[in-house]
Amino acid sequence: MGIPNATLVIHELRALVTPGGAGPLRGRELADLAVISPASLAIRDGAVVSVGRPEDVRREVRRESELMDGRGLIALPGFVDCHTHAAFLGDRVEEFDLRSRGASYEELHAAGGGIASTVRATRAGSEEELARAVERHLRWMLGHGTTTAEVKSGYGLDRDTELRSLRAAVAAGERCPVDVVPTYLGAHSVPPEFGSAEEYVEFAIREVIPEAARIARQADVFMERGAFEAPEARRYLKACRDAGLDLRLHGDQFTERGAVPLAIELGARSVDHLEATGEEGVRALASSDVAAVLLPASALFLDRPFPPGRALVDAGAIVALATDFNPGSSFCESLPLVMSLACTRMGLSPAEALAACTANAAHVLGLDGRVGRLLPGYRADLLLLSAPDWRYVAYHLGGEHLEMVIKAGEAVWPSPMYQPAV
Repeated sequence: MGIPNATLVIHELRALVTPGGAGPLRGRELADLAVISPASLAIRDGAVVSVGRPEDVRREVRRESELMDGRGLIALPGFVDCHTHAAFLGDRVEEFDLRSRGASYEELHAAGGGIASTVRATRAGSEEELARAVERHLRWMLGHGTTTAEVKSGYGLDRDTELRSLRAAVAAGERCPVDVVPTYLGAHSVPPEFGSAEEYVEFAIREVIPEAARIARQADVFMERGAFEAPEARRYLKACRDAGLDLRLHGDQFTERGAVPLAIELGARSVDHLEATGEEGVRALASSDVAAVLLPASALFLDRPFPPGRALVDAGAIVALATDFNPGSSFCESLPLVMSLACTRMGLSPAEALAACTANAAHVLGLDGRVGRLLPGYRADLLLLSAPDWRYVAYHLGGEHLEMVIKAGEAVWPSPMYQPAV
């Protein structure tokens, strides 16, 4: 019968590129993109209703409220950043200076820098200051094509600041065009007022998780030497799961300490980092439904080995990409840069990198069927590139080819209608 009306039709695009299928993509499917050229796309009520060659969309759509000329432009799904630490105050530029002169991440952490320094700054701020900071960080991400982002707490490590951080993340998402998935990273580090990881986890379970679970959708733990070992991580994550939160783990960043088997045991949505993951961990992830979230900007920033991206894809694991945006170990909000690193340092193809930070990243956040693809029924979150080829998004390191960001069918970047926090 056709579509009687569309809010917006973008006609005569140079190309439209999107992951196909449904759910997470593995192995060869990760590179199996739909490329339509030329293409048109129709949107109604914030959702995609028709995608295809211009003549096919024109035949389906009887009438449109607005027609946009897409000639010379390429449409991609809006990027999904599934691992960020955007709820913080202050910076760590002095630490960056010291690291550039030879200090290691672990040395800085032991000397009271690292996470502890950001905890002090974040605890000192108000909820409104935090919300404005998160909004500013989301604005940076939006300018690089991110339309959905996870935002972790984890720089409070007490009851009040952790809850403030989660509320600030939600408020920032309501005030700007980037959708936010809040994550409770209560087990990020052991704060100085607690004598042990076990003591702190007991506090978090008793005093924080019941309230955090009313705001957050996911929970995370940093499993590493000097942070949380498997027994404390298991107890914390089980309590979070019992409270209704999906589970995530920081694992194998510096050492293998059992994060991969624990993630599989508990049915976590993902284990993230994996710079130190060996062949056994790769095989285990490939035979599981736990996603491997790779953070190459962090490996670059800390001069660490890169995660085994090619091995994970070839083995059949669910692979996603994210920025790990944070003030200390990955001060980077650009998923195009992450895609470039995935291609040049981890052996992924541009097609695999695109699917990893759209469809698979959406899966990690529990947003299957809603974002990450440009298919009928999905939210109309899309990017318009001005480039000769869609692969320029990864190929042109630091290139500026983003012409427009459309969120739920509305142009949000660049747009005089959107005035972000200064």
